[in-house]
Amino acid sequence: MNTRHVTSLVAAGAAIVMLLSGCGSTGTSNSSNASDSNIISVYGSEPAHPLFPGNTTEAGGGKVVDQLFAGLVTYDAKGGIHNEVADSITSSDNATHYVIKLKSGWKFTDGTPVTAHSFVNAWNYTANSANKQASASFFSTIEGYDDLQKPDVDPKATLSGLTVVDDNTIDVKLSQPDSAFPVKAGSHAYMPLPESAFKDPKKFGQHPVSNGPYKFVSWQHNHSIEMVKNPDYKGNRVAKNDGLNFKIYTSPDSAYADLRGGNLDFTNTIPDTALTSFQSDKSLKVYNEPGGNTLTFTIPEWLEHFGQNEEGNLRRQAISMSIDRKTVAEKIFHGTATPAVDFLAAPISAYSKELKGNEVLKYNPSKAKELWAKANAISPWSGEFGIAYNADGTAKNWVEAICNYIKNTLDIDAKSIPMSTSDEFLSNVDSGKMTSAYRSGWGPDYPSADNYLVQLYDSSSADGKGGNSGNYKNPEFDAMMDKALSAPSTEEADKYYQQGEEILLQDLPAIPLWNQNATAASTSAISGVAFDYGGGPVFTALTKKQ
Repeated sequence: MNTRHVTSLVAAGAAIVMLLSGCGSTGTSNSSNASDSNIISVYGSEPAHPLFPGNTTEAGGGKVVDQLFAGLVTYDAKGGIHNEVADSITSSDNATHYVIKLKSGWKFTDGTPVTAHSFVNAWNYTANSANKQASASFFSTIEGYDDLQKPDVDPKATLSGLTVVDDNTIDVKLSQPDSAFPVKAGSHAYMPLPESAFKDPKKFGQHPVSNGPYKFVSWQHNHSIEMVKNPDYKGNRVAKNDGLNFKIYTSPDSAYADLRGGNLDFTNTIPDTALTSFQSDKSLKVYNEPGGNTLTFTIPEWLEHFGQNEEGNLRRQAISMSIDRKTVAEKIFHGTATPAVDFLAAPISAYSKELKGNEVLKYNPSKAKELWAKANAISPWSGEFGIAYNADGTAKNWVEAICNYIKNTLDIDAKSIPMSTSDEFLSNVDSGKMTSAYRSGWGPDYPSADNYLVQLYDSSSADGKGGNSGNYKNPEFDAMMDKALSAPSTEEADKYYQQGEEILLQDLPAIPLWNQNATAASTSAISGVAFDYGGGPVFTALTKKQ
């Protein structure tokens, strides 16, 4: 997913939540000819799924969906919330009831209006398990969600908590307090969809009709995704260019070579091979700023020796303490990453260096050997330990490095397992077919600590319904997240989030490694490079000298 910053939650006990108003719209030429217009070519990777917002959970598709769609709210560079299609979002009854008022005049790129039905129909479609949308769990607090997760659910069944009052009003009833609801309302999962999306989902996924800053032009698989400025867009993210061409690469090195050769305008994926030199490359404009991405690897609990039990926890802790994060960061990331101390990114209010149990994230080879021996006393180890990654990304060097640490510390056969493309890798992750550990990480969808914790580790996000790809389930952790969402203040919510993290530090459903900086590079002709609240590039701000 695209990287985004996290800020504090809206207090659940507030009687009313009023969000700020959006801005006006502008529009210019829709030409997609790069020779006579300000079209920016940017690095992209092949999306793992068709371009349905509710089924987009990875960077390749996330970058594209972000530019095409506009939701109820947007987030500024500091994580502040601003109305987009929403005119207001009000809360009552201890954050279990919301009323959403929409602005008039918005329309999709096919000319049809954006109405309350556009949102409610999209949310129902995403939440219904029959439609197999990866972001279904984002709606888990709305009344009727559990009924939509039953194996025999009717694909047309809807959330009982959603009511369309009129074309510009949505009534939302929740099954539990959810103070993060107005915040996550700007995430991919909450984007509106036109009627054409439901009439022919297969066609729509390949040629989406949207309402955001850009209008879709074409998707040539494994080659490019083109879009032009949407002249009817009425929101906060007005494009300063005429369009974007996401050039799809299977290797960041190839993209970087194209950038240096003038055949690509911008990339926010710096290959490992260039990390030592890109900041001193005088032929480019380069950027290295703090970001909101977390880098981890997941050991799914269906692997032998790694169940959610004493043996599994001992082995995860031992593996974590086998890794010298500081040295790897210095030798491989060269000042673009910092060792993790918890499961969050540093700018988040709940982030803490003082969590009980965070010693499992520190290099301690003697303790690692001791824990591994305790696990062997329960069930002797056999076989090899592998970490899978997509070879078309930037994980190769760090995966190989931590495998060497695990091998040398624990005296076991540990190795990296490359998978040729992101599509192949993510298909196996999403379908629960991984037979080894695998690289993972997160760039937040909306500015709330809820996004890092609930969407990745809560039981409601497991079983293919969200980002909990390792199927971690711990009722004690779930209860702590519920308390956080019901808290009357940010400060109290943060205490519950931190207590939840302390549970995660015992179980280690994913092993935190580093927090990554926002890094990027462009040709000298590009200006306007900026990053959003999580360190992702603001593509609408890019412009090019003609």
